[in-house]
Amino acid sequence: MKTTIVIIEDNILLRDAFVEVIDVSEDYEVVNVYSNCEKAIKAIVKDDPDIILMDIGLPGINGVEGTLRIKKILPETNIIIVTVYENSKMVFDALCAGATGYLTKNLEPNELLNALDECMKGGAPMSIKIAKMVVQSFKRNEDSELSKRETEILKLLSYGKTYASIGEELFISINTIKFHIKNIYGKLQVSCKEMAIQKANAEKLI
Repeated sequence: MKTTIVIIEDNILLRDAFVEVIDVSEDYEVVNVYSNCEKAIKAIVKDDPDIILMDIGLPGINGVEGTLRIKKILPETNIIIVTVYENSKMVFDALCAGATGYLTKNLEPNELLNALDECMKGGAPMSIKIAKMVVQSFKRNEDSELSKRETEILKLLSYGKTYASIGEELFISINTIKFHIKNIYGKLQVSCKEMAIQKANAEKLI
């Protein structure tokens, strides 16, 4: 029995090219194609695909929002984002929405089939450039002005922890926490917790 594929892509030429590559393979078949997420979402339960190839820059509901909605309907279905975008925000939006993998549209036919194979084996297919960006994003900024303790406190604040719970976890007093937070604000040149967390995330300090 072949693995079933749904393609959600508004570029007709690209969509047809994907169909041609997939349908000549022995292991996969395209059961439906859509030009937008609205139509796909209405019929996705009936299609019940194993894998969805999803464009991000779709008219109406984009691929990130579409991924979120479809994963709520069919949580076991793998969604691979296929797009021209290679910036880290789009990567993370897609992956956080529940996408299994992320590929660029300039991939070769054999790369597409290899990605489908990897996906069905439980992997997370990604282009080399995107994989490097994902790894890089998890690296904390080693040039941070924040001390180890300040970093710990700010990270716990970003998790929504209260001063009391932070004090219990780090075995320090609330006054000590307030002292560190004052230093954090000074070093980051911010005036509130929300701004500190936002800046720390943007600069990969936590």
